[in-house]
Amino acid sequence: MAKIPMKTPLVEIDGDEMTRILWQWVKEILIAPYVDLKTEYYDLGLKNRDQTEDQVTVDAANAIRKYGVGVKCATITANAQRVDEYKLAQMWKSPNATLRAILDGTVFRAPIVVKGITPVVKSWIKPITIARHAYGDIYKCSEAVVGKGKAEIVFTAENGEVTRLPIHDYKGPGVVMGMHNTDESISSFARACFEFGLSTKQDVWFGAKDTISKQYDHHFKDIFADIYANEYEAKYKNAGIVYFYTLIDDIVARVMRSKGGFIWACKNYDGDVMSDMLASAYGSLSMMTSVLVAPDGATEYEASHGTVTQHYYRYLKGEDVTTNPIATLFAWTGGMKRRGVMDGNADLTAFAQRVEDATIATVESGVMTKDLIPLFAGEARAVNCRGFLGAIADKL
Repeated sequence: MAKIPMKTPLVEIDGDEMTRILWQWVKEILIAPYVDLKTEYYDLGLKNRDQTEDQVTVDAANAIRKYGVGVKCATITANAQRVDEYKLAQMWKSPNATLRAILDGTVFRAPIVVKGITPVVKSWIKPITIARHAYGDIYKCSEAVVGKGKAEIVFTAENGEVTRLPIHDYKGPGVVMGMHNTDESISSFARACFEFGLSTKQDVWFGAKDTISKQYDHHFKDIFADIYANEYEAKYKNAGIVYFYTLIDDIVARVMRSKGGFIWACKNYDGDVMSDMLASAYGSLSMMTSVLVAPDGATEYEASHGTVTQHYYRYLKGEDVTTNPIATLFAWTGGMKRRGVMDGNADLTAFAQRVEDATIATVESGVMTKDLIPLFAGEARAVNCRGFLGAIADKL
């Protein structure tokens, strides 16, 4: 059988630990036999980021802007323990944060729903899509451990005028943080959410803490409200959908009582936390799609979970591993579908959809990795990671 050709390369971004192994297995078993795969490769493994002083992350982001579509493996965000473990030159920042800052996109995450796995929240009969603002806030902050003294916000305007705002008078040791966002990025976030709502015919919910953060969070609320009123209100009315704003704590309460089937727009930190909560409640962190959509249309598909360190150490010992590869696989299929649409390559798009359908059918038939066994209503058989990928290949 002739392999499906590709016109334009995908930007392939490799990662760390067990997911790096999964990345190669997915290509070997489910892509290479069927597709004449064309990629531009970037190694964002922690060692290579250290050796390149993280320039490889910047290069990968610029490549996505050039080619329009990237697929990314899970990567390590260094902490003090990782600095010692990998003998790093410094504690490099999150590669995801760097990619998102350069692309200035919005991350959309949605559960992969299969028959036989019922969400923990019984009222959720439809998937909930998290739309996470992927710029600024705590992920682009400056912070320090401090002693006795005074902390202030100092802003110097373009004309040289200086504004000083008190933060805290420290009588003893503590910590301080400064973070930011921009009207341009917040506006891109709002439009991405509203456009996604229109394209999927889903309501958009947004919540922040404007009663406490009367400038920062209130500014998000105001920008969303202005863009909706001036650009989307009539479109939403015609589509039979709505935009809804309330406080973030009220949103959380409403989400827990909802039936699902809407887009939950979240600020950067809220989206980071709540997407993991939704993934776990719907079934598994490995059963979640994740795509970063930039204002210029560039997209980056990624696994929504970490690098599965414990499984990696077992793999290095030669032990059997049962890591769930579905999120990693769906990063590849998402990227191939998007590449196919952009290039007018219907065969590539159709193949990627067949892989997704075969994956879901494999789980629904009762063959799965062991993390899904306790969640599945029916007879099920646990297989290791390569066995699961092989079972998907059999259905193709």
